[in-house]
Amino acid sequence: MEQRKGVWLAVSAFAFWGLAPLFWNLLSSVPALEILGHRIIWSLPLLFAIIAGRRRLGLLHDSFRSPGTAATALAGGILLAINWGVFVWAVTTDHIVEASLGYFINPLVSVALGVVVLRERLKPAQSVAVAIAAIGVAGMTVFAGVVPWISLTLAFSFGTYGLLKKRPDAAPPFEGLFMETAFVAAPALIYLAVLAGDGEGAFGSSPNTTLLLVAGGAVTITPLVLFAGAVQRIPLSMVGILQYITPTMHFLIGILVFGEAVSGGEWFAFVMVWIALTIYTINNARSIGKTRIVVS
Repeated sequence: MEQRKGVWLAVSAFAFWGLAPLFWNLLSSVPALEILGHRIIWSLPLLFAIIAGRRRLGLLHDSFRSPGTAATALAGGILLAINWGVFVWAVTTDHIVEASLGYFINPLVSVALGVVVLRERLKPAQSVAVAIAAIGVAGMTVFAGVVPWISLTLAFSFGTYGLLKKRPDAAPPFEGLFMETAFVAAPALIYLAVLAGDGEGAFGSSPNTTLLLVAGGAVTITPLVLFAGAVQRIPLSMVGILQYITPTMHFLIGILVFGEAVSGGEWFAFVMVWIALTIYTINNARSIGKTRIVVS
């Protein structure tokens, strides 16, 4: 029963993230940087309410007082701001397909970062998967004549963020996210205040825009809450497979809803990455199966 609930929570979280472009596109008339500022500011009270509801304010206080934990959260906050900002910019400027490629290659980028930073050793199949994905991105660069910076920025910012979460001094999920958001909230608030002072801010310009900007906090936090509930109930291997729901939905929304064209170079990159992910996923499934046999 708990595992079934975990699967539904995971599917809900990834589907929520997958539908996010539909929401952020409603704010396409607002500059991405301004949307990012509001996304940060309106996420804070919701995170605080979650932590208070779980009676973990004491842990949050202790985490802020730990220099190592605070430094890790600061770095995480910067990476999250980059990731959130680039994604919103991509959605509001008709680059959803390229953004989806970033989240397709993210697992493979995480593997590569593990090798470079953590000195992890790759299995042959994993090495082949990473190499094929790299060929796909390189081919897109050659065929399209443009470096897919949106895809690479999203993949590497989130991959590096994941590395930070492996540090022993990293705060627990919700406390860490609150700290990360809090550290980048000050510049966000200053930026929004300057915009408001100059009469250029979108907040308050119309009821619909104002409501959407405020709702951005809930749109950001809701899938994180669902995801946290999922990882407590199902194996990470299952989470890893289900996570492809999100970029698949982004890809389909970009093409079918917003009519984005996919160039030959992009198709080459996607096909290569899908092949790489298939190899990577099958290898992971086999490894998990062997582990279960040994354990049993």
